[in-house]
Amino acid sequence: MKVFDLVCANDHRFEGWFSSGADYELQLGGGAIACPLCGDNHIVKVPSASYVNTGVSDRAPKSDSTEPTPEQVQYANFRSTMLAKLAEYVVKNTDDVGAEFPEEARKIHYGESPERKIRGTASHDEVSELRDEGIDVVPLPLPLPPAGKNH
Repeated sequence: MKVFDLVCANDHRFEGWFSSGADYELQLGGGAIACPLCGDNHIVKVPSASYVNTGVSDRAPKSDSTEPTPEQVQYANFRSTMLAKLAEYVVKNTDDVGAEFPEEARKIHYGESPERKIRGTASHDEVSELRDEGIDVVPLPLPLPPAGKNH
């Protein structure tokens, strides 16, 4: 059994349990993984600390003060990593069509709109429908911009 720490585009962190790494990849590629808090299916695997059973049972209990409050959001300083470079590339080289993504992807696929690279938002069901129509879409490890602001 593999346990991975996952995070959605809305910065909700949660665990996913899979029979193998390949099972995780298969479910992720099929859009079967969604955030249990918001339903978002733009999921990425994040590093997690390994657990080593040392047999020591007299550890001090963890303090509750380290738990984030509902007002706090998890952040990472990753500007120099490949993920940040990928995000920057995608933002610079795609048109943000927002919630119109499924419809615009269809128009491009069927030749009703000019060929171009787009990004936007879609529900799990909309992504499934696009894939059923033969339209290639992939989840992006990009956080959603604040309301009223574009990347």
